[in-house]
Amino acid sequence: MLLYRSGFYVGKYISLEAKIAKNKDLYYNALNDSQHGWHEGAEDAVPFIKYILSTILAAYRDFEDRFNIIEEKLPAVEIVRKATMNKIGRFTKQDIRELCPSLSLSSVEGSLRKLVAEGELKREGTGKSTCYYRLK
Repeated sequence: MLLYRSGFYVGKYISLEAKIAKNKDLYYNALNDSQHGWHEGAEDAVPFIKYILSTILAAYRDFEDRFNIIEEKLPAVEIVRKATMNKIGRFTKQDIRELCPSLSLSSVEGSLRKLVAEGELKREGTGKSTCYYRLK
């Protein structure tokens, strides 16, 4: 809320809480590093500040990626194709849904199926463990 009141509106579009939860270990490490020497009054807030700033920067980058994908009106499969171009290594359907919030689940699923059928993507796993990676 403090960030939003200070003009950092990215939290309205990208969940900072989800970004923190996704990398809990980094959050707790930053807290721990910042608390060393607390009892002696010698704590250092810099590690936590760096962590928070990097999280905010990552959120702005995610927002920019989303905006670039939906900037022009394209068919669903083209939007998904653009989103997959931004992914390195394996990615999930949920990763693509986060990059393409304007598309329905069925549009994302259908587009992924089409890209697999066209040989652009490879699908691995089943159910919730399904992931994809680019072939081209």
